[in-house]
Amino acid sequence: MSPSSPTIKRALVSVTNKEGIVDFCRTLRDDFNIEIISTGGTATLLNNAGVAVTSIEDVTGFPEMMDGRVKTLHPKVHGALLACRDNPQHMQSAKQHDIVPIDMVVANLYAFEAAAARDDLSEEGTIEHIDIGGPSMLRSAAKNFASVTVVTCPDSYDDITAELRKNAGSTTLETRKRLAQKVFALTSGYDMAIARYLSGEFSCEQGAEELYLDLEKIQDLRYGENPHQLAGYYRFKGDISHTLADATQLQGKALSYNNILDTDAAWTAVRELTEPSCVIVKHTNSCGAASDSVLAAAYHKAWQGDPISAFGGIIALNRPVTAAVVEAIFANKQFVEVLIAPSFEAKALNMLASKPNMRVLETGGVNPPGGRPALRSIEGGVLIQDEDTTTENPDSFVLAGTIALDEDDMADLAFAWKMCKGIKSNAVVLAKDLQMRGMGAGQPNRVNSARLAIEQADRQFKDESSGARGCVAASDAFIPFPDTVEVLAAAGVKAIIQPGGSIRDAEVLAAAEAAGIAMVHTNKRHFRH
Repeated sequence: MSPSSPTIKRALVSVTNKEGIVDFCRTLRDDFNIEIISTGGTATLLNNAGVAVTSIEDVTGFPEMMDGRVKTLHPKVHGALLACRDNPQHMQSAKQHDIVPIDMVVANLYAFEAAAARDDLSEEGTIEHIDIGGPSMLRSAAKNFASVTVVTCPDSYDDITAELRKNAGSTTLETRKRLAQKVFALTSGYDMAIARYLSGEFSCEQGAEELYLDLEKIQDLRYGENPHQLAGYYRFKGDISHTLADATQLQGKALSYNNILDTDAAWTAVRELTEPSCVIVKHTNSCGAASDSVLAAAYHKAWQGDPISAFGGIIALNRPVTAAVVEAIFANKQFVEVLIAPSFEAKALNMLASKPNMRVLETGGVNPPGGRPALRSIEGGVLIQDEDTTTENPDSFVLAGTIALDEDDMADLAFAWKMCKGIKSNAVVLAKDLQMRGMGAGQPNRVNSARLAIEQADRQFKDESSGARGCVAASDAFIPFPDTVEVLAAAGVKAIIQPGGSIRDAEVLAAAEAAGIAMVHTNKRHFRH
């Protein structure tokens, strides 16, 4: 490849995003005497603005046809872009076939992803938004970056203009190579978006042989889980709004890798709850959770469940944050790494500004649980599954024994069940009055998880409500032996919710009945490894 920087004499312009294109082309034409070749709507816009344009039909000798599907797919376009200027045979062929080199392409693509997200477009209509000529033209120009400058983003126009002024109408090889890299990243992502659409997004179905991921960087991270690990933060292009990756950071230090993991765990958990609710997370486990008719009360009850673990934790709320919520946080003197919520009242933000290091994230809304893939890397590959959600209807729960439950008990069981899902297995949660009173997480056996949950409840609530006594318990997977029930019974637990399905269900139920404990089966497991 020649390192020379040829003077730009002809530019082909065909853009979907027409922001700034008139001024840019006027500058190319008036200040650098560059011939502008253009297509369709772009040509009409430039002509109406008084910028002289050569139509693509005058270059190719063919009209645009097939509803615009064919307009730049022609040797006089692609030969003009791909001809190596320092190759005599290429230039001889160009001269023989009356092909005049094109030195710059300014183009961006049909907004396929926006079309695919529309509810009012049929598949046929969406497919019409697949750009063929644009990617082909961009790739031809980018391949020949030794001689051709290719511009895909309006944000680049000012920099390109400045470089043309500095270099007497030329760009540098370094710039052309950098712009070419952007082209191949753009067209690769564009093709993946189309492939995702045609394959039905992130399919976990049997027989789905390929997975298409199209990610864009949000930010570089200082490091990963530990200081010696490099890390970055990415989001799916075109992903749905109100997600963590789409949230706006209103204040605070840059998010760390661990902040993001913990915040995802908190936000995912609080989305499960329909009443005004708060979830506090530490090390990806919910250490506090509560629902209440008043959001500030929900926060205080969540904090009250384990104030020690809540220090330095992540707070997630599923309602707009008021000044009363912030006052409650300040009153508890809780050090907060991240506070995430759908929105914040102005007074609340003014108060939070006094804690400039606290990271405050606004999602703009709350999506219902589910609807996203869960990916986890392994050595040499990736695992993918549907997001786990507690979508089961409490009306489908089965009262396994003879001991009846009232509405308040069932509400507590449903709450404990939802919170148990967000805690590392083996998980056991104790709850009372829509407040998590204790939890045991990540133990190799369920009995020890139950003991940890009881110890926490007895320690934190022994003065006001006799600790674990009168609580309900949730187990994320079936209880395999009566010993877990016996430990919970000794602590005064009144009801247990669990999937059921153990070969010893009859023994486990018999232990519960003997202890006067109601047993509910959900017939669904919620492991979190």
